[in-house]
Amino acid sequence: MGEGSSVLSPNFTKQIALEISELAKLHVQVAIVLGGGNIFRGLSAAARGMDRVVADQIGMLATAINSLALQDSLENLGIPTRVQTAFEVRALAEPYIRRRALRHLEKGRVVILAGGTGHPYFSTDTAASLRAQEIGCDIILKATKVDGVFDSDPIKNKKAKFFPILTYMDVIEKDLRVMDSTAISMCMENGMPILVFNLFKKGNMKGVIEGKKIGTLISGNRERRK
Repeated sequence: MGEGSSVLSPNFTKQIALEISELAKLHVQVAIVLGGGNIFRGLSAAARGMDRVVADQIGMLATAINSLALQDSLENLGIPTRVQTAFEVRALAEPYIRRRALRHLEKGRVVILAGGTGHPYFSTDTAASLRAQEIGCDIILKATKVDGVFDSDPIKNKKAKFFPILTYMDVIEKDLRVMDSTAISMCMENGMPILVFNLFKKGNMKGVIEGKKIGTLISGNRERRK
């Protein structure tokens, strides 16, 4: 959505694509899981009386729309991509097949994973955690609108405390709502680190990959970041 009021912002989509293209130039294998909240939020619709399963299905379709938009922006920059969905829409994208996703990554293609887990009641965060485990990612980069994890909303509270590093249990015990508990638990059980960073600052995505101290690192210990 970007900063404007339109559901899909071509300018912001292009900005994200430019950030991702910098990773592709570094020969980093990139898989992306997109949400669909700019178009439709299943949980909010369910709270207003819509059947939760139907609401989540609409939300999963919204992620496919966002994925196609990002694919178009990436390919306009010359970055080869593949969109894979957790449910079949063969006229628009491939079905998600783990081995095929791995092969695309090996060939230098950016893989965009749409449709969440393919099931209702699971968030985009859980989908990202699941896919990260399945395809053997080294780290999950969670893009947000703020500089990392704080003890309260830094947009509303200028005195909010920033956490440069946290453990999975810190997130759960402090109820920091970085990801839902299912996603955090899955990462904790499998030792998958999470880096929460600000997508709106240009160069952040590349900086994270280059090892700069950007955002909040969530892992199994509180050791100082190198």
